[in-house]
Amino acid sequence: MEFGVASHGAVLAAAPLVARPTWLLLSPPPPASCIQIQNRLYSISSLPLKAGPVRACRASLASSYTQTTETVDLDWENLGFGIVQTDYMYIAKCGTDGNFSEGELVPFGPIALSPSSGVLNYGQGLFEGLKAYRKTDGSILLFRPEENAQRMQTGAERMCMPAPSVEQFIDAVKQTVLANKRWIPPTGKGSLYIRPLLMGSGTVLGLAPAPEYTFIIFVSPVGNYFKEGLAPINLIVEDKFHRATPGGTGGVKTIGNYASVLMAQKIAKEKGYSDVLYLDAVHKKYLEEVSSCNIFVVKGNVISTPAVKGTILPGITRKSIIDVALSKGFQVEERLVSVDELLDADEVFCTGTAVVVSPVGSITYQGKRVEYGHQGVGVVSQQLYTSLTSLQMGQTEDWMGWTVQLN
Repeated sequence: MEFGVASHGAVLAAAPLVARPTWLLLSPPPPASCIQIQNRLYSISSLPLKAGPVRACRASLASSYTQTTETVDLDWENLGFGIVQTDYMYIAKCGTDGNFSEGELVPFGPIALSPSSGVLNYGQGLFEGLKAYRKTDGSILLFRPEENAQRMQTGAERMCMPAPSVEQFIDAVKQTVLANKRWIPPTGKGSLYIRPLLMGSGTVLGLAPAPEYTFIIFVSPVGNYFKEGLAPINLIVEDKFHRATPGGTGGVKTIGNYASVLMAQKIAKEKGYSDVLYLDAVHKKYLEEVSSCNIFVVKGNVISTPAVKGTILPGITRKSIIDVALSKGFQVEERLVSVDELLDADEVFCTGTAVVVSPVGSITYQGKRVEYGHQGVGVVSQQLYTSLTSLQMGQTEDWMGWTVQLN
């Protein structure tokens, strides 16, 4: 286990999981029967101990962080996209004054919520998603965390919630990633998925903003989102259910956006499709997005994607792919894209944090199935996927200035 003095000089410790690191005190010792973790006391009897190597380290910012270096016994070759319990999570609270506490790392585990909390009763909650990658030299890369921080602030404003500052968001992400460093897959085997949550944890009965908010970050090592990996997925166009409507919350990453797609997604998967592509709720002929991905249509040298105008989530991978495509000489158009253009496309692909780039092998619309490239991975999809993932994993020079390195 590597460690450094935390922001309060408090003790950080790993949760009682696989290959548990040593528990070490960095500040004046608490009672002999307890151990201190970020200003909280835990009974030593509940924390199994194991000796391990120790050396000091410091992060690149003003704060210092705990890092774990022991290995994890996971089948990295067959890592799927699912939850794997890791060591730590980050928690910060915000009261009626609108200011978030400095936050703390605690062992990963359940949290307490009142049955009358705002998030449980009125869905007052947001989440983000980003990834950390391990380079071949052992250092860790984050991809555009400031974009996630800013998007959470935008969503929080729409949902009448306070949000952490960009600086606190990024610092919290760094703390959580480095404290769970041993769970980051080897280069090329996957990534550490980072899930920040912001929710109304305070109690309410009448419809109103919650009086207290909780900011949480947890992480999990992941492989491919789709079982197919970088292989074509098969989508069905949904023309009865809608993901979002004008004036709603489709343009922010609120938790309610995702429960509403589960029914259509369930029906589609039962029929053998990978996911659902939604149309606009007004005209029912313009593309919006897939359940959790943005959509791109390729025709010749032109790449078109639906414009972000309130009903479509402004994806960070979407934004990055647009910039990469422009740098490679493609013409990119953000506009209304009709379903007819989709059916006449040379190539179609999706983008998102979880999938990065996912080529579409076929689209089915009102019983008509259109295949792209004989169900192969399209040339444009492959080119953009390779360019972006090579940058994210530190295999090529970050000429865009998008990555943040953690040593």
